[in-house]
Amino acid sequence: MPQVPFDYLISSFVTLLLVVEPVGLAPIFVALTEGLPASARREVALRSCIITAGILLGATLVGDWLLHQLGISLAAFRIAGGLLLFSNAYEMVMGVRIERQSKAAEQALEEHVRYMAAFPLAIPLMAGPGAITATILLAGHTGGRPLYIGSLIAIIIAVASVCLIVYLIADQIGKALGITGNVVLSRVLGVVLAALAAQFVI
Repeated sequence: MPQVPFDYLISSFVTLLLVVEPVGLAPIFVALTEGLPASARREVALRSCIITAGILLGATLVGDWLLHQLGISLAAFRIAGGLLLFSNAYEMVMGVRIERQSKAAEQALEEHVRYMAAFPLAIPLMAGPGAITATILLAGHTGGRPLYIGSLIAIIIAVASVCLIVYLIADQIGKALGITGNVVLSRVLGVVLAALAAQFVI
């Protein structure tokens, strides 16, 4: 019975984990979700990881074909992601936040949670051009063999699960920092996020 080589499994898992870099994104997650209730932060974490897994699974199955059909280069994808990411970095630095003091604000909060999970956490931070490129390359190494493709899908799910665990721990870090710590962290990481956005464009 054919088996997937152990070194392929390890190298694929480590590659995706390093590219997605959940530990490095944990402080950004704390800053982005500053001021949100604990339940909303957990929802953002779960949604962003599900969306990321879905995007990378899509990249595994049809990513290379789709990019060629649309005529989109990864360089163009980086520029678009960088410009969109910069707008979110601006909000972090300037302290722009949704008012949450009425019933209408609660609805706005729910929409904000869903939006934040998709952008900028899932795209372009977690499932950005680097992660999509790595996934497409790893999918190319499968040679179309179902067992290899299934293994890669399992690895993507495992990486998304690691991200979720890290984000849930990051929630505890946010509580430990307190209000002042979260405000300072949000401003500092906003600048870092703006630099990352510029680096995407460069």
